[in-house]
Amino acid sequence: MATPNYSYEKRQRELAKKKKKEEKAYRKASGAGSDAPADEPNAQGAPAGGDAPAEDKAPGQA
Repeated sequence: MATPNYSYEKRQRELAKKKKKEEKAYRKASGAGSDAPADEPNAQGAPAGGDAPAEDKAPGQA
């Protein structure tokens, strides 16, 4: 039987925490008061910035 890969699980938790923190910072910077604005393009869980592919970013962002 295979042993659990604890370092992989830890890395996934760290990535989820980082993503949540970035989304919170993005919402704060955009001035949105609610958790899920209707017109926000990144509401589906895409990262707000960082190393996201260009096609995942909203139009007008470089």
